[in-house]
Amino acid sequence: MRSVAPHELFYTLSITTAAAEKARGATRVSWWAWVIGGAVLLGAELAFVDAQFYLVFVGSAAILVGVIVAATPWLAAWAQWAVFAALAIVSMVTFRSRVYERLRGRTPPVRTGPANEVLTLPVSLAPGETCQAEHGGTFWTVRNDSDATIPSGGRARISRVHGLTLLVRPDA
Repeated sequence: MRSVAPHELFYTLSITTAAAEKARGATRVSWWAWVIGGAVLLGAELAFVDAQFYLVFVGSAAILVGVIVAATPWLAAWAQWAVFAALAIVSMVTFRSRVYERLRGRTPPVRTGPANEVLTLPVSLAPGETCQAEHGGTFWTVRNDSDATIPSGGRARISRVHGLTLLVRPDA
């Protein structure tokens, strides 16, 4: 018995399936339909929809399948869809996050409060004491979180926020 190479088996199976599809009136997707579909998906992602770069890889996979179908017109419909699914999934899993981050850039960190900002104290503030001070157009309760006294009119750096209280240290 002669051994059969995998590509010969695939070719024979595809030809047999293509003949069976043709006999029962099934139609295969033509190469230009794959290319047009892929171009529409690419255009939609780049112009209208922000799908986080998923449509770029699905559209690219469709265009590649169109090129493959143009080169191998005997390829059965099931094989076209299998190649399309494999290309789309593998390319998304392998490349999408890296390409998306490179094109979009990293998101800057979200500033959640006034930590590390500087304010001027209206009164002298001993360690552990509190007072009212204005910062950012709002009056806050301010507590000295250091071991040194902050003089009246002195600048204090906000070390952190605890509830509605600003914990400050003398600004060096």
